[in-house]
Parts: sequence; C-alpha cells; structure tokens
Amino acid sequence: MVTLIVPRARAGHMTRIAICAPATPIDREVAAAVTELAAREFPGLVLAFHEQCFSEDGHFAGHDGERLAALLDCATDGATDAVWFAKGGYGSNRIAPDAVAHLQAMDLRMPFFGYSDCGYLHAAFARHGIGRAVHGPMPVDVRRGGGAEAVRRALGWFAGDSEGVETSAGGGNPVVAFNLTTLAMLCGTPLMPDLAGVEVMVEEVGEHLYAIDRLFFHVTAHLQGVAGLRVGRFGAVPENDRPFGLEPIDIARHWCVKSGIPFLGSADIGHDAANRIVPFTLAAAPARS
Repeated sequence: MVTLIVPRARAGHMTRIAICAPATPIDREVAAAVTELAAREFPGLVLAFHEQCFSEDGHFAGHDGERLAALLDCATDGATDAVWFAKGGYGSNRIAPDAVAHLQAMDLRMPFFGYSDCGYLHAAFARHGIGRAVHGPMPVDVRRGGGAEAVRRALGWFAGDSEGVETSAGGGNPVVAFNLTTLAMLCGTPLMPDLAGVEVMVEEVGEHLYAIDRLFFHVTAHLQGVAGLRVGRFGAVPENDRPFGLEPIDIARHWCVKSGIPFLGSADIGHDAANRIVPFTLAAAPARS
C-alpha cells in the first residue's frame, strides 16, 4: 500500500497549489472567489490559476494540446506542491495518455486533486505511479449551494488538515473513488489500473436509474477481485416515463451479488458540497501490454 502524505507547510515555506482545467473551463469569478477564501482563511497557501483555466475551444478549456501543456506546466514546475483540477465536465481522457507519456519518467510525489471526469487522470496516474491521486472538491464547487464549505475542505487538506477525509473505508485495503460513468469508460482501456484487492467507491449525478443499472452491469463485470464496492450519492436522478423500481443502492447491491463482489455500504462522496476527500492508496502496477 502507498500512503499519501497530506501537504504540510514547512517553516518559511508557502504551499503552492497550481490549478489547471484538463476538461472544461471555469470563469474568472470562480477563481476570484476561491482565491479570496484562501487568502482570508489559509494564509499558508498560494493559489496559482493557470491562464488556460479560462480558455475556451468549443466544449473544452482550450484544445487538447493547450490543456495538456497547462497540465504539464503545473506538474513540472519545481515550485508546485500540489496540482488542483479546476473543473470536470468531459475531456480529461483525451489528454491522459499523452500526460502519462510525458510524466511517467519523472519522480513526481505531488498530489493531483479533483474528481468526476478528472478520474481519467487519477486512474492513469495511479496505474503508472505518477504523483498521488486524490478525489476531492474542486474550485468550481464554490458555485454550489454550500460550496464555500466544499472548497474550504479541499484547502484545509492542502494546509495539512485531514478532517475532510472520508473515513468509511475499513479493513486496511487500498482505496480509490470514481464517478461511476468515468469508471465504466475506463474499464478495458490502457488507462485502467489494477484494482485487485482495492476498495472501490463510486458516485454519480444526472443519470436515469435504468442507466445506473446498466453502468453497474458493466462495471461489476470488470471489478472481479476487488476488496469490495461502496456507494456514494447519486444526485439529480431524472424522472423516467415509468418507475424503475429500485434505488441506486439497491441496484449496486444487486450487481455486487450477481458478480460476487462484496457490497460494503455507503460512502460520503458525490457531486455536491458535502463531497469528502478520498486519497488513493493504490500502488502502481507494472504496465500491461
């Protein structure tokens, strides 16, 4: 097991958090609100928003090359103590293989912090031993109801406070956390890490119950050998034209039973302001062909 060390300010050292947007952009109001909160309550942190965070190219925060370059800028800057992903959305998978190709030969120890679509980077980096992946709130969350508390939780972790870490995991197994759709898309790709013996937490937002059922059907077929599955919150479930008849936790339990995967209960994660922090404790495995 790999233990992730929470960044802690050293005497005379300001912890520098480099922020980029591997998928979709944020606006300057988000950056200003998060910067103001950090300056007021966490004087030991310095936030450095990469200009790429505000770039737009169709759906994306700049074209693939621009997003990749910003990620590499943040990760390879010798002054960076942690990389914080500004927002999810969709797009991190498009740059993840090239990011691995550039970074895998470097001895990076810094945390890469975020969730949702950024799980593609978490998976790829965990597989190749690049830095330390951490599921947790992002700057864009400041816009949610109660979002300042979510951002405060992340900033507290960067400052060395572990109070915001999810504690439901037990048994001493390695732990990871993913958005369910992201995990489903990772299955069978070169980005997917070996999750044998790992406790897997999943959460989702905005999916119909039948789609959640379909996702669990697919994911559990690829999770043989995991230590178990834990279910976070499934928010903003759309109304269907007829009742599905099962709630997300029932769906998860059903597919765990069918697949022989231990069902471990709930986890305090989700696309909401209460989303807690899950440092990945997954050791890098040898790359598969």
